[in-house]
Amino acid sequence: MGLYYATGQGTDIRMAQYIFAVLYLATLLLVFLIYHQTCKVPPFVFFFMCCASYRVHSIFVLRLFNDPVAMVLLFLSINLLLAQRWGWGCCCFSLAVSVKMNVLLFAPGLLFLLLTQFGLRGALPKLGICAVLQVVLGLPFLLENPVGYLSRSFDLGRQFLFRWTVNWRFLPEALFLHRAFHLALLAIHLTMLLLFVLCRWHRTGESILSLLKDPSKRKVSPQPLTPNHIVSTLFTSNFIGICFSRSLHYQFYVWYFHTLPYLLWATPARRLTHLLRLLVLGLIELSWNTYPSTSCSSAALHVCHAVILLQLWLGPQPFPKSIQHSKKAH
Repeated sequence: MGLYYATGQGTDIRMAQYIFAVLYLATLLLVFLIYHQTCKVPPFVFFFMCCASYRVHSIFVLRLFNDPVAMVLLFLSINLLLAQRWGWGCCCFSLAVSVKMNVLLFAPGLLFLLLTQFGLRGALPKLGICAVLQVVLGLPFLLENPVGYLSRSFDLGRQFLFRWTVNWRFLPEALFLHRAFHLALLAIHLTMLLLFVLCRWHRTGESILSLLKDPSKRKVSPQPLTPNHIVSTLFTSNFIGICFSRSLHYQFYVWYFHTLPYLLWATPARRLTHLLRLLVLGLIELSWNTYPSTSCSSAALHVCHAVILLQLWLGPQPFPKSIQHSKKAH
């Protein structure tokens, strides 16, 4: 609504581009603040984030998609979580979801962090903030047409057009549209999330069910989450969803473009050299700039995703030092 009135009821396109240019700079600022706290990515990589992606420039200031609006709210949410402002962070997270549903790909990671830090009873008020905000924002539509609003706003069964897919071009169109293929991807997505939760994120030695307990009643008392723990969990949660998405369209690139440097550089250099990491970034960029997508560009994108996912699985997790010390003491 704000954009509608700021642009003369949608007629002043130049003003909209100015607004999105400011939004682009705000996104970079919020991302840099996140990376500054993690101290994982070398400075020269930020040049590529700012200057090397024609597709991202196009999404922001030429196409004026709503995806960048959702992501700037998401990165604001992460900054608030890093500042231990969990209530405000959940509020901004819910605002981001209200703009674009892809932000829900971060939700499993956020839920894990909330349970780790507060337990089930302490996490419920934070989850309540997310739910209440969705109701408040949707109230005008819920009062008018609740069935239509809920079915269309959270349409998990929507069908994607094969002509726009970036990641599954090498498949026959009939298979791409088949419901069994969608269900298989969903099953793999959930399985990978479960594996990361059990084997990568939860490493205190207790049962995963211990997360439901009040933190003071656990055998290993939780310590304040480090920036790397928070960022790694959220970015990985989103990336797993990207890897097994039913379809990726060109504007979806901003869903994870700004997280790629962290995902590639979070693990030690012995696994991937700087040159190989830059090569992966370059191939991903090339895949997203190939229009229309080809079997080769889609396959290259999946290979790059697989390399990153394998590195995240094999690499050490950035857990708080206090937890690592407590494990050694036992």
